[in-house]
Amino acid sequence: MSKEQFQKMIEGKGISLSPTQLEQFNIYYHTLVEWNEKMNLTAITEENEVYLKHFYDSISAAFFHDFSKSAKIIDVGAGAGFPSIPLKICFPHLHVSIVDSLNKRIGFLNHLAESLNLNNVSFYHDRAELFGKNKDHREKYDIVMARAVARMPVLSELCLPLAKVNGTFIAMKGSGANEEVKEGKKAISLLGGKIIKDERFILPIEESERHIIIVEKFKSTPNKYPRKPGTPNKQPIL
Repeated sequence: MSKEQFQKMIEGKGISLSPTQLEQFNIYYHTLVEWNEKMNLTAITEENEVYLKHFYDSISAAFFHDFSKSAKIIDVGAGAGFPSIPLKICFPHLHVSIVDSLNKRIGFLNHLAESLNLNNVSFYHDRAELFGKNKDHREKYDIVMARAVARMPVLSELCLPLAKVNGTFIAMKGSGANEEVKEGKKAISLLGGKIIKDERFILPIEESERHIIIVEKFKSTPNKYPRKPGTPNKQPIL
């Protein structure tokens, strides 16, 4: 996906980018490639592929959920900033936080935010299981997001404790999502959530399957969740 295709295709979805925003994506790409030589941020480094598989793919959440209003977002395990930083570029009014377990990635994100001149962004070095127990963050976010982090039963335990009651958890998934949704139903319900939408679409050019799973949080998460680090992965709620 060329830069021109990227701009045109997201415009077709109602998202218009200014020259400043387009330049932010350009800086993002070059910063990602530069830092990737020092540390492992992504296996995808070719420009057209980054614009398709990272930038466009991240923004696709906005095709199915309204990001036009001010909201506090926490992105769990965002790595190099996907999906929340591309969304922040498109919707500058968003308050975006990222929690990641690797401090090197937090260093990259701090440098990136400075390079892109982003305001209202915060980056936290922590395990999601511990972060979800922190009273300063637990049930404090309007939207919790994750892309390519863990299967739904595990991911729900890492994410739902951070969402406010009446907030939203958005999981960005690939082709195995139908099975994951079935697998995750018990965990989602136990943690206070309910799946309200599973939006399927095809990533253009590559033509691979994507799902945007939208979970509404209707009641508070029981205090025992998330469990201690490593436990959700070893003993998922099934």
